[in-house]
Amino acid sequence: MPTLRRERAILRSMGPSATLAAIDEVGRGALAGPVAVGVVVIDLQTPTAPRGVRDSKACPETERRELAPRIRSWARHCGVGMASSREIDAVGIIGALALAAVRALNSVGGRPDVVLLDGSHNWLRRACPGVPIETLVSGDAQCAAIAAASIVAKVARDDLMVELHGDHPDYGWAGNKGYASPDHIAALAERGPSPLHRLSWRLPGTQATA
Repeated sequence: MPTLRRERAILRSMGPSATLAAIDEVGRGALAGPVAVGVVVIDLQTPTAPRGVRDSKACPETERRELAPRIRSWARHCGVGMASSREIDAVGIIGALALAAVRALNSVGGRPDVVLLDGSHNWLRRACPGVPIETLVSGDAQCAAIAAASIVAKVARDDLMVELHGDHPDYGWAGNKGYASPDHIAALAERGPSPLHRLSWRLPGTQATA
């Protein structure tokens, strides 16, 4: 299970009053809907993460929904930012991730002292000049704050996709959350893309080109 060992080591190196923002994204590979970025802000006074916090992909949906409010109560600050499918088409997925991350950070009051970013690619650098950013491959499996960020982002995005399903029920978003499930691909082949699909992508079942 992930712990706060890495986060606390970084915070101790920054000073006793430092704040750390752990960031993770969900929805990068979906065919429809937004990309979402979760941010969890902690400091050296933040206690151990709630029991069960781990990578959102390893958590059953019912457990994620139980954990999300506990994470919000536990963290110093917690937020989610999103970038729409149209923004993904306009600026690309990396640019959209940066937009969503800035929105998430703004929702929790702006600049932390340091950012811990899941993955190997620092896609946040240009959007957060002057903020130290540390990347960590499989960070959501090692760092509890990153795992917590992935959970709150996943729950928020899933809720939105269920809501959007009401306007576009043919694609099965309430179940597949915009990812390339067989029912989603079949609907794309039969009906073509909706306005909420990522139209700049090569969508399965269509003739769209990247």
